[in-house]
Amino acid sequence: MVENDYIMRLTHEIVRTWLKLLFGIDEIKEEEVVFEHKDSGDLYRRLRVLVQDGKVNEAENLLYDYLESDEERRRLENLKLALCFYDYVNRKNNEFLEECSYSREEIREGICDVMRRYGYGELADTWADEW
Repeated sequence: MVENDYIMRLTHEIVRTWLKLLFGIDEIKEEEVVFEHKDSGDLYRRLRVLVQDGKVNEAENLLYDYLESDEERRRLENLKLALCFYDYVNRKNNEFLEECSYSREEIREGICDVMRRYGYGELADTWADEW
């Protein structure tokens, strides 16, 4: 239990640091996350609703479908969307994640995958080695 709490806090701090470095976002507050493109903001809200409804895997699949249709001009915006999504899921407690058949390991893997996808693989690998 203590180890999972530590992993949850570590994951949040790492994502928060990357969001600060890449986007100038100090702290993620869902109601204050701003996206340049309306569809990114709409998707973020939809993903949060799916997660709240316990459909974490469905939300992640929807996110990846969206990332697959990535346009060059939206690359960093979509990285921000993905990092905010995984941070949101990470803040759910272990019981919730277990009920959703989702794990902290999947959160870590998802974060590393999107970081690699957008050219920050070395940064992600460095962090992943800490786990």
